[in-house]
Amino acid sequence: MTVQFVLLAIGAYLLGAVPAAYLAVKWTRGVDIRKVGTGKVGASNVLSAGPKWLVVPVALFDIGKGALSVWVAQSIGLSTVPQVMVGLLAIVGHNWPIYLGFKSGGRGIFASLGVITIFSWKLGLIVLVLAYLWASIKQLALGVFIALVALPFLSWFLAQPLDIEERLSITCGFVALTSMALLKRVVARRSDLSKSVPLGKVVFNRLLFDRDIADRRLWISKGTAKG
Repeated sequence: MTVQFVLLAIGAYLLGAVPAAYLAVKWTRGVDIRKVGTGKVGASNVLSAGPKWLVVPVALFDIGKGALSVWVAQSIGLSTVPQVMVGLLAIVGHNWPIYLGFKSGGRGIFASLGVITIFSWKLGLIVLVLAYLWASIKQLALGVFIALVALPFLSWFLAQPLDIEERLSITCGFVALTSMALLKRVVARRSDLSKSVPLGKVVFNRLLFDRDIADRRLWISKGTAKG
């Protein structure tokens, strides 16, 4: 393990941990994004907490966190495994940010998109389209779930390196990426709205829809996803 890798790994985590959505809403509206909408510190909740135009710079910053971390690892000549690890650490930083007490991070979806795209722009585009196909019927969270589950399988065919070991490293990394994103959905504290809902149904709703209950409007209006 080289000094370069250690420093880059720390830098990737600290960069990933910068809560762009929290800072943007706080600076423009004086509002804590954790107390409105879904309660998530991510670009999607900016729509509930701040000016809609803020979504674009916040999303681009989050994508850039993941992309820059992997790009730097590639630029200094690190092999595929360290590149994947650095990308994952940027996502870990977003999900469990030190600046917010390791709590209240987002799901790391845009940071993940940045990591994915650096390894394969085609894969990044496919994942983006798969997710946003469902946005027109207000089921973006379901689209993201489908894209995450499909990601490891698609990566085997679309990741750039032709070497089998490199493809395997990237695919395993994307399995970890998917697992982190879905774990972040499942482990949140249970909301008051779901106290009477069976645990199995709560887990099902969280995995597919990223909320405790089926009623999307009620979930967002009550701002219950603060766990």
